[in-house]
Amino acid sequence: MKRVFILIGLAALGLGLAQKPKVVIGTGSTGGVFFYYGTALADILNKAGVAEAQPVQTGGSYDNLQLLRDRTGGGTYYCALTTTDSAYVAYTGEEPRFKDKPAKNQRVLFYMYPSFIHLVTTEKSGIKVVQDLKGKRVSTGQPGSSTENLALLVLQGAGVKPESFAKRERLPVAEGAKALAEGTLDAFFWVGGVPTSSIVELSQTLSRKGDRIYLVPIDPKSTTAQVAMKKFPGLVDPYTVPKSVYNTRTDVRGLATGNIVVCPDTLPAEAGYAIVKAVFENLDTLRTAVAAAKDTSLEATARLHGRLPIPFHPGAERYLKEKGLIK
Repeated sequence: MKRVFILIGLAALGLGLAQKPKVVIGTGSTGGVFFYYGTALADILNKAGVAEAQPVQTGGSYDNLQLLRDRTGGGTYYCALTTTDSAYVAYTGEEPRFKDKPAKNQRVLFYMYPSFIHLVTTEKSGIKVVQDLKGKRVSTGQPGSSTENLALLVLQGAGVKPESFAKRERLPVAEGAKALAEGTLDAFFWVGGVPTSSIVELSQTLSRKGDRIYLVPIDPKSTTAQVAMKKFPGLVDPYTVPKSVYNTRTDVRGLATGNIVVCPDTLPAEAGYAIVKAVFENLDTLRTAVAAAKDTSLEATARLHGRLPIPFHPGAERYLKEKGLIK
């Protein structure tokens, strides 16, 4: 009889494991913060026992949102790390890839951190303002990425056409940093967390070569900045990168967009609640793994509630209500 009870107990345990949602987390390119953040997030969820989580390397926000929209089903839920501007245009259908089929099934779980619009070059390049990119070899980011879309907005605001470049590349951050270090590129755009490891490594490499990294500033009051801020009202904000982050000579003023984790609306409410709870009960672990996670907080998540047209997941709302941050 005792053996029967043991077997029943094991069967029940197996049933419990089978009920854990299978969550695939779309991250980003190697060297970018999304990649490391998504990997750390999956590890937390697996260790907390709230999901069978697997991170996957992708091209970034839009790839992740397409996976969420198209691949969720059969008991597998594709969650996405995404910039708020990407999530916004994918939800509304303003982004061409989502025009015929908007990603209306996305739901917000929590806020991660701001992503700075980096325009990276070197002091010896002579590039000091956006207009100096004319006649230079420039990467605007991976095709169709949030980086590329925001880079093109910045260029539009500055009155610079990509056709004016000596050469246009469309590289992920790690490749852009390598090309700049090797002298085959003059500048590259990257929209990512602060610090981004590939740019930290680039700064160290340039220093050894007797050069120094230079981040092109974008005055939040300039026409260049206003174009981006008007396109995404309330979602693109002024941001300053301290000089200590990348060993620049001065603090650098510019713009940043937010980053969020979204999941499909079919993710059960209990699962969404358990995921958010696991993240915020293991925040120290996340912050140790990813420096940018210093800005991941319930307060920042609550501030975003109501600012986006994208609804919050009911599990996330329940947790925020329990903590007294929303009504």
